[in-house]
Formats: sequence, C-alpha cells, structure tokens
Amino acid sequence: MKHIGTVQAAVTAAEDDREPTAAELDAIEAEMPLIAAEVDLLDAQITTLDRVPNELDTRRVRRARNRVLAARRTLANQGPTAGEAA
Repeated sequence: MKHIGTVQAAVTAAEDDREPTAAELDAIEAEMPLIAAEVDLLDAQITTLDRVPNELDTRRVRRARNRVLAARRTLANQGPTAGEAA
C-alpha cells in the first residue's frame, strides 16, 4: 500500500484560515444596523411566502423596507471609514 502525503508542510496558514483583521471587524460593526434591518426584511418576506399576506403582513414588510432604507442612508452618510479608500 502506498501512502499519499504532502511533499512540504504548510509554513503559514492558508488564506481561508485567517482571522478577520481589526479593520474588517470595525467595518462589520459599522454595518450591523443594516445587516439586522435586512434580516428583519427577509424574515417578513419569508412569513408571507406560504400564505396570502394580510394587512398586518403588508405593514410589517413595508416597515422593514423602510428600516433597510434608513439604515442604508445612515451608512452612506457616514462616509468612508478609516480602513476604506476615500
């Protein structure tokens, strides 16, 4: 039986195995309100998939869309962060 192995051991971690940098974590933190609003919108839309949307469902989706738009506007008005190019 022939053993198959690597010729050379990896010296550094693969690009996929690295941890996020502080700048990347800060960017994620800055976008969290938008991410949360988009998750709420997706949840509201999924709720209406398997039934005919009633008035409450329609309002819930509309309010979730408005929260997403407000979060996007706020994020766009903040301008570039320290880690981004101007």
